[in-house]
Amino acid sequence: MAALALFWSDWHVGHSAGTYDEKTDTGGSNGAGMRYEAEGGDPANAGLQHARVFLEPIKAKYPWITYADLWTLAGVVAIKEMGGPDIEWKGGRTDYVDDPKLPPRGRLPDGTKESNHLRNVFGRMGFSDQEIVALSGAHNLGRYHSDRSGFEGAWVNNPTRFSNQYYRLLRSLKWEKKKLPNGVEQFVNHDEDTGTELMMLPTDMALRDMQKIRISFSETAAAFAKLLELGIQRDSLGRIINADNKNGGYHAAPKKKSKPGASGKTSDDKVNVDEARPLARENMQFRAKL
Repeated sequence: MAALALFWSDWHVGHSAGTYDEKTDTGGSNGAGMRYEAEGGDPANAGLQHARVFLEPIKAKYPWITYADLWTLAGVVAIKEMGGPDIEWKGGRTDYVDDPKLPPRGRLPDGTKESNHLRNVFGRMGFSDQEIVALSGAHNLGRYHSDRSGFEGAWVNNPTRFSNQYYRLLRSLKWEKKKLPNGVEQFVNHDEDTGTELMMLPTDMALRDMQKIRISFSETAAAFAKLLELGIQRDSLGRIINADNKNGGYHAAPKKKSKPGASGKTSDDKVNVDEARPLARENMQFRAKL
């Protein structure tokens, strides 16, 4: 169950660090920008508030750790707990104290697009086609829920075990386009013998246009470690030397309040916003179904 609770954190890391832009050197995993509505409320991040809430008990026990470090570390642990490779992780990220430095919306992948979109989004972060395919292996884990992301279903038969099944199924099965009741289009494979229906996003199908689709665990580990460090500058001793870190030190944002509140600009304790308690109840109901 611990691994199940963490798999969302793996997705959370990808979307947190995935805001990075190599040309402007903005965005990335530093700052924990999803604490603010400007980033956390991006439609591309729908549902990831559940990952943040899963980690709140850890933040409560270790209040000194920054959300930026907690979220990235949780993603690494999630992959390892579910049978994935060891991924290098380095700490030291700080939490922003306000939201002016948050990147603009629109930098994250859109699952409805094709290969050119993937190359534009991940190329902006400095990733090659091979690394794009390696990072997409995270689709071995978890599933989509239409009431959160618009898409529905799992990519693989065992979505809590890290493997290469995602790549094998993408190549070997026949995928047909399906329009969901909400109007969203995805690709599905329905096994009549077992009644199982798996799904792929249009961006998954676009991977077949890439040069190579066979990926080793070591390539996945290297690509994910690179993702974690986007936007991070370190000295020869591994210390982060970004301006916010040098000027403000290791600033850990306060834990979210444990009582519900109305939506607002920020989810810091300074404003009466809290998503933890109501989402925690919803997460418990979700786990009870498994």
